[in-house]
Amino acid sequence: MNHILRDQVMQRWYVVQQELIPDVLEETGCLTPKLEQLIHILEWVRIEEYTSSWDRVGRPPHERAWLANAFVAKAVLGITTTVGLIERLAIDRTLRRICGFSRYRKLPSEATFSRAFDEFAQSQLAERVHEQLVKSYLGDQVIGHISRDGTAIEARERPTTPMEPEAPVETGVKRKRGRPRKGEKRPAAEESPIQRQRHQTLVEMNAEIPRQCDLGSKCNAQGYKMSWNGYKLHIDTADCGVPISALLSSASLHDSRAAIPLSLMSAQRVTYLYDVMDAAYCSHELRDHCRNQGHVPLIDHNPRRGEKIEFDPAEAVRYNERTVAERNRSE
Repeated sequence: MNHILRDQVMQRWYVVQQELIPDVLEETGCLTPKLEQLIHILEWVRIEEYTSSWDRVGRPPHERAWLANAFVAKAVLGITTTVGLIERLAIDRTLRRICGFSRYRKLPSEATFSRAFDEFAQSQLAERVHEQLVKSYLGDQVIGHISRDGTAIEARERPTTPMEPEAPVETGVKRKRGRPRKGEKRPAAEESPIQRQRHQTLVEMNAEIPRQCDLGSKCNAQGYKMSWNGYKLHIDTADCGVPISALLSSASLHDSRAAIPLSLMSAQRVTYLYDVMDAAYCSHELRDHCRNQGHVPLIDHNPRRGEKIEFDPAEAVRYNERTVAERNRSE
């Protein structure tokens, strides 16, 4: 981080810590550590700048900036339901003041909150804000390593049941076992998902990624297999611990299928040198993709019942940077 950016960060932190928080504390008389954290997040994110304003047509909606602040507060405070958020706003005047709602006006209805939150989710408001923050503070920096990994997101939803495969069409010709005869042509093997992604656009890749709730399993950092119901969050993390890009998918999606979309998203936001991934991403296609992007792949070798290829001493030291992904996942 250069000195100019560091000075800007410290100046904003000083304003929040020495001026904004004391003003809120003096006005409300109560401020918990979680609410103080929320003030810092809202001041840095400034999500109100990305919400749509009223164009003076039709009935004026409730202030979208207040609802956007409540959208962030719901995630920061760990409130699982919209009803719970409204109840908290009704009794907590400090939270109400932080989000911007007036103490003398009635809170919006549950339907208004739900419609606004659905609008924020459909317009990918959080993703757009995160992308702009990364470009603003890290876009002109050179990131040494991008550590890529997926983490389990448990959900209370009922997992979707897999659709029954369609009955095969009887063509009258059965595929023979063994090697083909001389002059006999067999149909070409289908492309793997990673091979297909090599010649797709980022929009096409995202369209093929499943996002419904289902069952997933993977090995944790200690090597034990774990299973869960819900989703999987794939994250690219920089050396400084900042998530550069993220992708949500079904829990059953293999980590390697999110590698190419994540690498393209991260390359659009920052400049980095090394792609650091564990053995789940071991693939010739992924290594070639990283090299074509101008990055050095550091992917742990998966022996697949063969002989394991170890890193060179210098590469092994660089691969240790992947611990930042483990720390980010645990948080």
